[in-house]
Amino acid sequence: MARTNPILFLQQVRQEVSKVTWPKRNEVVISTIMVLVLVAFASVFFLLADWIISSGVRYLLSIR
Repeated sequence: MARTNPILFLQQVRQEVSKVTWPKRNEVVISTIMVLVLVAFASVFFLLADWIISSGVRYLLSIR
């Protein structure tokens, strides 16, 4: 396993980070809001799906 010079490594990291195009604040805010809305929709969907399935199972198990 080859050893890397720590100073050379940090220089390479700095070069690579300078190539990154960072998102604007507005893009971050919009993306965050979209994620929160989609999480809310997914939570409601899975809540309803779980309720429907559990109700069906309870109904099937209550039949004798």
